[in-house]
Amino acid sequence: MVDWSALFRSGGPLSHVEPADPAIEADEARELRAEQAVVDAAHGRLQAMRDAARALSEEILELGAGGTHQARIERDVRVNMTAERLARLRGSESGLVFGRTDHVDGETRHIGRLTIDDEAGDPLVVDWRAPVAEAFYRATGRDPMGLVRRRHLVLAGRRVVGLDDELMSAAENTTGLVLMGGAGLLAALDRARTGRMGDIVATIQREQDEIIRAPLPGILVVQGGPGTGKTAIALHRAAYLLYSHRFPLERAGVLLVGPNQVHLRYIESVLPALGEDAVTLATASSFGIIAPGTTDPPATARLKGDARMARLLANAVADRGRPLPRTVSVIWRGERLTLSRAASRRIVERARRRPGRHNQRRRLVERLVVEHLATQYSAQRPLGGPRVPVPPPPGPVLSFDVLAERVLVEALERMWPVLSPEELLNDLYGSLPLLRQAARGLLKSDEVGRLARPRSSRATDAVWSEGDVALLDEASGLLGPPLGARRQAAYVPWTRTWGHVLVDEAQDLSPMQLRMLARHCPSGSMTLAGDLAQASGHWGPMSWDEILVHLNPRRSPRRVDLTVNYRTPVEIMDLAAKVLADAWPGFAPSRGLRHTARFPRFTRSDPDRLGSVLATVVDEERAAMGAGTLAVVVPRSLLDRVRVALPKAVEGARLLDAEVALLTAAEAKGLEFDTVVVVEPAAVAAESPQGGRALYLVLSRSTQRLHVVHAEALPEAMLNLSRPGKPQLPAAHDLRGQISLFGAP
Repeated sequence: MVDWSALFRSGGPLSHVEPADPAIEADEARELRAEQAVVDAAHGRLQAMRDAARALSEEILELGAGGTHQARIERDVRVNMTAERLARLRGSESGLVFGRTDHVDGETRHIGRLTIDDEAGDPLVVDWRAPVAEAFYRATGRDPMGLVRRRHLVLAGRRVVGLDDELMSAAENTTGLVLMGGAGLLAALDRARTGRMGDIVATIQREQDEIIRAPLPGILVVQGGPGTGKTAIALHRAAYLLYSHRFPLERAGVLLVGPNQVHLRYIESVLPALGEDAVTLATASSFGIIAPGTTDPPATARLKGDARMARLLANAVADRGRPLPRTVSVIWRGERLTLSRAASRRIVERARRRPGRHNQRRRLVERLVVEHLATQYSAQRPLGGPRVPVPPPPGPVLSFDVLAERVLVEALERMWPVLSPEELLNDLYGSLPLLRQAARGLLKSDEVGRLARPRSSRATDAVWSEGDVALLDEASGLLGPPLGARRQAAYVPWTRTWGHVLVDEAQDLSPMQLRMLARHCPSGSMTLAGDLAQASGHWGPMSWDEILVHLNPRRSPRRVDLTVNYRTPVEIMDLAAKVLADAWPGFAPSRGLRHTARFPRFTRSDPDRLGSVLATVVDEERAAMGAGTLAVVVPRSLLDRVRVALPKAVEGARLLDAEVALLTAAEAKGLEFDTVVVVEPAAVAAESPQGGRALYLVLSRSTQRLHVVHAEALPEAMLNLSRPGKPQLPAAHDLRGQISLFGAP
């Protein structure tokens, strides 16, 4: 019987469990040399491809800027294409070749990060995204997909240091069980973190591959608990879609939305390593044109994300079309032409009934005003005589003259002003009457008061919050671009769209942010990755339907669930699961895969000694862990106190490169560290809008060690912890295909 605990502790393939045999060792040495030759040849060809691309770029640039307009355009296109080619080749150095498939027909294919041909033009390495590479990720003993063997190369830089073979034929399987990519997978899981996410291209499991290669159209929802790889899957899916749908997506663009800037920095190197640099990385508040400069109080932030704000803004735009308070007149060619209050009301009501965005309908209002004045002029009264009809003046002449009159310019701005999103929101926030009118039947009086603030003298001087970004974007969709050469020259459009949008930590987006994403993805093609149980923002959806309703999908969304936690040890997940069970009874957390025999540690402190005790704990953990990353997660209310206790701890964008990182629960979303020290878990839960769900998120950030430091009483779910018994490997059927365990048919 196979000792699975020993196997997992060893991090090696099945062949490592049995005593070594000299003949087998000789065969392995020969195989290692053969694979090393392939890796060396692939790197040689990669360098040749780089040299060729660089030479082509230099040759094109030497041609200069002369020639016809068409020739210059063609030269620029070639320069851009060559630059993109070089960027892809530069990013694929590490782990260039990582696998091999041996087929029943005798064919052998090496799998790597990109396609590489030998000098004769024959395939040397197959891109992992190519259809012929699917069997490398999806073949099992029950469905070998034409394979007799799958091999993972264990690499140290460019050197092949080990081979992880899996025989697909049950007849050749002497142990009766096979672990898919066991050595490579377990080595990757146990490796110390570097402060940046690495790709999983060499260890993608079958269920993950099915998600990565899922069809492009529509919305794909990936629900996955901590450590299930949903972020990595989203990134690999972006690379796969660009490979499989290069023409439409490279032109239309791919957007990946992360929860915060630290998270984007954490994942930024994954796509270049996969040979792709055509993906825009942004947060929900950074891909717009306004950079947030202030923070709203929690109640205001939640209100600004509420779906009711969409209707409020629509009302606010509609309210800006209004009749004149009194009659205005102009003199044209000796005649007094008037625009009465009643006439202006008829014009405004007619414009409101027309389709189109607000600023576009300004032209209609101007035309209707000119037609009204032209009708008056056509019934002139000659001096001393009766009124007689005369031909109407030419429209362009009348328009040019009367629309330049100051009194009519002011009248039109009153009737139908041309607005930017910033002007609309600045006016709205700065006027309680406008707010009350727009919020009628939508908001309560205290909610209206939360939105009110002093009006800036110029909209360009207004300071906006993160919640305002989605509202400004919504307003842009209602208003459209401003008219007039001067205003358009200063206008930065909000209308950038993408062919596919991927969202990480989608459960924390507000309804208004979701509406914004849908507006910028007209194709409706999206991948949403997240975990409802880890909701920690102002919005805590209980189902994905609560999220999807704001995206207005055109076809039925598809949902897949990831259930195996590759990252967080079972000993830590048991604690996190208790917290989640208290916060959300009945929600099933992801199942841990790894056992480390290192259980969470707890240190109780006197309240006045919390800082010094924390500093001691951090020093001890640093010494115990050796290499790797350490994070101290604290409630926001204790940040200042902990800064004093840990003066060398680093916050913000630089925390990923620090020996000790200091961050809050909200900043910890999507990140992982070798060691995590959680300070005052009760306060972490109390200060989050989602309570225990935020604490669950924090407790599951560790890949190796967890230490809790507290002066307050622990949450009830963390009390009375008993030391678990001997760790047991989850049963095969619990792994849901993530690791394939099979016996003879």
